[in-house]
Order: sequence, then structure tokens, then C-alpha cells
Amino acid sequence: MSLTHEERRQTILSQLSAEGKVQVHALAALFNVSTETIRRDLDRLEKEGKLRKVYGGAVQTRSEWIEPTFLKRSQMHYAEKQSIGKLAASLVKEGETILLDNGTTTLEIMRELKHRADVTVITNSVPILTCALEDFQGKVIFAGGEVSKNCQAATDAIAHQLLEQFKVNKAFISAGGISIVDGVTDYHLEEALVSRKMMQRTEETIVVADHSKFGVTTFAHIAPLEQISMIVTDPGCSPEWIEALNRLDVEVLIGSGDDPS
Repeated sequence: MSLTHEERRQTILSQLSAEGKVQVHALAALFNVSTETIRRDLDRLEKEGKLRKVYGGAVQTRSEWIEPTFLKRSQMHYAEKQSIGKLAASLVKEGETILLDNGTTTLEIMRELKHRADVTVITNSVPILTCALEDFQGKVIFAGGEVSKNCQAATDAIAHQLLEQFKVNKAFISAGGISIVDGVTDYHLEEALVSRKMMQRTEETIVVADHSKFGVTTFAHIAPLEQISMIVTDPGCSPEWIEALNRLDVEVLIGSGDDPS
């Protein structure tokens, strides 16, 4: 394979996005170039902030492991999150009980469900609970305990014990990152454990995540992709990701972002 630097650059970044790491000798063999050429490519990408060099290769930059505040996250990719929330809410059938974990995208689902008197929502999220108490027509159950000020959610043993009492139709899980190798991850271990518990108490797990989460691995593991039924995302999700997820029998739905009004 004879490629220019720019072509090698795009391939390296694509592989890094999918797998979280690259190896010098494997890339040299793939491109049929010397290891010195690959190291120069990685040097340039590191200076651009695209990766971090390690012994024998490179990994994703760790800047993605630092989660912004809830308020800042709610403003990031807001239009995409709205479209995801609208599509995800449309999947909820009459009479169903659903779980919403703590996230800015699951918050958009709650906003879209406000007129659904036929739905029961169970959540550990204070922002989602607050939204539901404002104008939600259905039933809301708070899986509470001690509330973490940092996470703005209940994540302690009491929350886990309460969740154990339920069996629901669908769980909508937010994500800090989605990776082929590392699966669905979150920034905080305590939130990841609650999301994992929700997955154990549902018939169907649906991950809601905008396109910026793909190819990212954050601190705490929630679940491998094989345990996910569906991912709802936005048009920024690449065809390569959709194809890779479909190969794992994960259905991908794309929110249009169009305002029907």
C-alpha cells in the first residue's frame, strides 16, 4: 500500500478512533514504509494534539477523559442531542416503563416525553427528575439515595437496591465514549455502575450518544457493544461506524435534526 502522508494520517486516525491505539510496526507493514516514517507521522500528529505517543505506538489523547460540567455538556452538540432525544422518545410505546440514566442526552428524552401520560420513567438523575416534576404527565420514580453534587445524581448503594426492585421495558443509557474495543464507557465509575445496573433490569438497552462520542474511550467501563440492542445518534456518525456496529448486530438509528414544526 503506497500512500501519501495525508492518506496515512487519515488511516492512522481512523484506526485510532476505532481501536484506541496504533502500533508502529503494524502500521509500517500496512503502509509498506519504514518504522522511521511512521514515527515521523506520529510525531506530527502528536504535535497537532491528535494522539499521544507511547512505547511502540500511540494512543488517544487523555483530554477526552476529563468530563466538562453538566451545564457545559448540555450546551455541546445541543441540536444533535435534541434530535436524538426526539427519536429515542418515539421508541417508547404506550404503557411502557423506562429507565433514564444521568446524562444531557437522556435529559432531552425526558423533555420529549412530557406530554406522555401513558409512560413511567425511573431515573437516578436530579436534572431529569426536576424536568419531570415541571410538566411530565406520566409517572416518575426517583431511584434515590445520597445525591452526588459532582454528578447531580444518586449513585450509592441505596440507588442500586431500588433499581433491583424493577424490571422495565427499555433502558436509555448515555455514554462518555463508544469504542469497538472498549465498548461503552463513562467518565465516573459510580455512574457507570448505575448504568450497568439499569442494563441488568431492562428487556432492551438503547444507548443515546452524539457523533463526538464515537472512537472515544473514557475512564469507566459500562458494557461491551455486544450487550447493546441499539444506538441512537445523529447524522455526524460516519458510515464506517454504522457498518462496524451493524456487524456486531447493533442497530443504529439516526436522528434527522429536522424540526417537524
